[in-house]
Amino acid sequence: MIRVLLADDEAMVRAGVCAILGSSGETEVVAEAGDGREAVELAQAHRPDVALLDIRMPRLDGLAAAEEIGRTVPGTAVAMLTTFSERAYVARALGGGATGFLLKSGDPYELIAGVRAVAGGAAFLSPKVARYVIEGLGGADGGGRLAREAEAHERVAVLSPREREVLGLVGAGLSNPEIAARLHLVEGTVKAYVSAVLDRLGVRNRVQAAIVAYEAGLVAS
Repeated sequence: MIRVLLADDEAMVRAGVCAILGSSGETEVVAEAGDGREAVELAQAHRPDVALLDIRMPRLDGLAAAEEIGRTVPGTAVAMLTTFSERAYVARALGGGATGFLLKSGDPYELIAGVRAVAGGAAFLSPKVARYVIEGLGGADGGGRLAREAEAHERVAVLSPREREVLGLVGAGLSNPEIAARLHLVEGTVKAYVSAVLDRLGVRNRVQAAIVAYEAGLVAS
C-alpha cells in the first residue's frame, strides 16, 4: 500500500483527490494538510511514501514545502499538483526535489499512475504539463523552442540505442522495475543504464532527464 500525504488549501480538491486515490486499491491517504507548513510537519510525523502538494498554499507554498520535505524526510517522494496557469512554478520546482507534476484537471488514472510512479522512484510528468514546461524553459518564441529541441537531439545523440530506449521510458514515467519488465532486463541492469543516461546527459535527476526525453521527441505527448 502506497502511503500518501495530501496537501491542498481547498477542502473540495482534497476530497476529490482522496476519492480518486482510494478507488485504486493501492494507495492510502494517511494525512491531509491545508497549508504548506502543516504539510511539512505531517510529513515529518507520518513519513509517507509520497507527499502530494498543491503549489499555491498559505503559510508556506508548495515549492518551499517540497524543498523542506526533501531535506528533512528524504525517503518521501514529492509530486506537485498544478494547473496550466502555474507552469512557471512547475519549471522552478524542477530544481527543488519534486519528481512528479500532475494536473488537478487531468484524467483520474493519470493521478493514480503518477503517484504510483513517484512512489517507485520514477519521474512522472503529465504530458500536458511536460509540454508547457518545455515551452517555458525554451522561451515563448518558436525559435527558442526549436533551439531547445535541437539541443536535446544533440544530447541524446551520444546515447546508445538501448540508452535512448531507457530514456524514453523514464520520460514516460516508468520505474526501474517497470522498465526492466518492458525491456526484459534485470533491474540492476536498468539501474546502471539510468545512471549512465543521467551522467551522459549531464542532468541531476529523472525529472530533468524526462524533460530532455520530451524535447527530443522520445515520448509521445
